[in-house]
Amino acid sequence: MPDTEHRRPSPEQLLQQVEAEQRRASQGRLKIFLGYAGGVGKSFRMFDEGRRRKSRGEDVAVAATQSTEPAVVEQLLNGLEVIPPRIVDGIYAIDVDAVLRRHPQVCLIDGLAYRNPPGSRHAERWQDVEDLLTSGISVVTSINLQYVKERQRQVEAIRGKKVQDSVPEAFIRAADEIELVDVPPEYCGPGNVAQQRELSQLREIALVLAADVVDHQLETYLRRQGIEQLYGTQERILVCITPRSNASAMIRRGRQLADLFHGDLYTVYVQQGVLTVPDQSMIEQNLATANEAAAHVEILHGEDPIESILQYAYRNGITQIFVGHSQQDNRGWLSRWKVNPVERLIMESEGIDVRIFPTEAAVA
Repeated sequence: MPDTEHRRPSPEQLLQQVEAEQRRASQGRLKIFLGYAGGVGKSFRMFDEGRRRKSRGEDVAVAATQSTEPAVVEQLLNGLEVIPPRIVDGIYAIDVDAVLRRHPQVCLIDGLAYRNPPGSRHAERWQDVEDLLTSGISVVTSINLQYVKERQRQVEAIRGKKVQDSVPEAFIRAADEIELVDVPPEYCGPGNVAQQRELSQLREIALVLAADVVDHQLETYLRRQGIEQLYGTQERILVCITPRSNASAMIRRGRQLADLFHGDLYTVYVQQGVLTVPDQSMIEQNLATANEAAAHVEILHGEDPIESILQYAYRNGITQIFVGHSQQDNRGWLSRWKVNPVERLIMESEGIDVRIFPTEAAVA
């Protein structure tokens, strides 16, 4: 039976879970409507949700609108309470104090990525939203992909335009719910083939971001349940290197799969004892290869290498483990009665696929 001791939460982890639950119980919930381009209809979807919530008896108020809303959105606004914004030097901002005094159940904010005027309590609008959530007000808001900070370089390369305002991806990932306004590119207005291709590329990035948020929500839920074995929506590949592993092949394949499935690549080496000069040189070379492949690289320490690898894997939600192995290691009749490290890794890696690559010696 697989050893699951490493997945039991420690007293410190249990305390953190209790504290997190207490904070969560007093906070509002955040829902984000994500659009991959302007004109996909995220504002309409957001305000229509506000209308539906109000019809169900929830206390709903609007704290921010765009300077110009389509006529169909204006019709929705006519049926909702609007808390007037602050206006400083012609710049519109959420009147956070007024919203806190009014304290609706749900606050609608169209346009998450705005900078606040001088004199505001925060520099960015998303920070205002954090205050509302902390006070127990749920927020429904909208954002375009081009304003997600960590995705801006990708979007700029496609659109050829740069925007100044941004929202950290960590804030987006922390949302309780994200809804991608997934309109096919051909319905976003007339355009040539190049424009449709750009919209398709932006849509793909938005889909990946939405999947990342769902992945984060799943991990958060499992942690609350005391489950350390993480099953993510994204592939997370862990390459375990040794001086004799065929690291370049494993890293190359891992990078290919991570890119194909929009996942992450991790590389670890479990440090043990003093290495010979050639082995140390090979490890450094393998780690350099991992860094060049943009992998998350970490050197682990522990008396039990398999235990260290599994702890790291479950902590990071790994879905596949790549490991090197040579059949030449199983020599002699005594080895038939012993479980070698790779066999043990396979038996104890419950919920994680293990792929075995021939070592350099075996390849030679």
